[in-house]
Amino acid sequence: MQLPHVTPRRFLRITQVTVVLVVLNVVTGAAVRLSDSGLGCPDWPTCSRTRLTPALALHPVVEFGNRMVVVVLCVAALVTVLAALARAPRRGDLTGLSAGLVGGIVAEAVLGAVVVYSKLNAYVVMVHFLVGMALLTVAVVLALRAGRAAADSPPVRMVTPGTVRAGRLVLAVLALAVAAGTATTGAGPHAGGKGAKRVPVPLADMARLHSGIVLVVVALTLGVLALLARQGAPTRVLDRGRVLVGAMLAQGAVGYAQYFSHLPPLLVGIHVFGATVVWSAMVWFYDGLSRHRPEEAPPTAPAGGTPAPARRAGGGPAPVPGEAPAPWPEPARR
Repeated sequence: MQLPHVTPRRFLRITQVTVVLVVLNVVTGAAVRLSDSGLGCPDWPTCSRTRLTPALALHPVVEFGNRMVVVVLCVAALVTVLAALARAPRRGDLTGLSAGLVGGIVAEAVLGAVVVYSKLNAYVVMVHFLVGMALLTVAVVLALRAGRAAADSPPVRMVTPGTVRAGRLVLAVLALAVAAGTATTGAGPHAGGKGAKRVPVPLADMARLHSGIVLVVVALTLGVLALLARQGAPTRVLDRGRVLVGAMLAQGAVGYAQYFSHLPPLLVGIHVFGATVVWSAMVWFYDGLSRHRPEEAPPTAPAGGTPAPARRAGGGPAPVPGEAPAPWPEPARR
């Protein structure tokens, strides 16, 4: 069966919807834990051995609601794969990342079953959350790549190689902060249900470790931003850095507020959502350290039969054959 062609712009929109659904999956998963609904559906994939759908009670509905979000996400991932295969022009990097989404969602579903059958073991719940964040990474990278030329088109470096390495360091330390935050939650009171195994470390100690790593991340990010400003980096790079710092500061404020107010579920849920925002902003910032050429959409023939000029996938006319393309900015130098 011949799949209908998908334009680069339409494929970009599909990937953006997928990012939103991945974030929704992470947040609704947190809602299950924060409302003590982790065993609202004691069986999997059905809610119970005798019922496919949940009884009309809070815990079963919250738990089953998260499962329905996963179902919608599965459908979206399959649509993304099919769209990548039907995309004109087809690109191997986008097809591979789309397939990675499906693999990540399958892993999430399997881990969800293990979470239920392990009676909400904290370590399994932690792995489940971290796989969700890895899935978010794939979705964000896919959306970023969908809006530009193929990976074999060399990007233009906007900053010095040392600054790129510093960006990688910030990314790695932020990943460590997310893992520490997940362990902190595992040591906290929000187990998702009664009798769940917790991380056997005092909550105060885990919170101090997590906050210490976060402070290191913020300091490193401010240092990279100052370095970019001193090097005369383009405004678009500096703006992404400022957005990242703003997201980090807001997330830190929520983190301290939730801890000193004894972890109210609403604030903890906002903090989980903030983690997805900060991580996505970090990936976006790091990606912006290089400038990538927009992809040229294939020309289309209007009703009169004369081919319309090719346009870039992100909008704007592509270079006319025989004319020199507009120059990209030179990379920043010391």
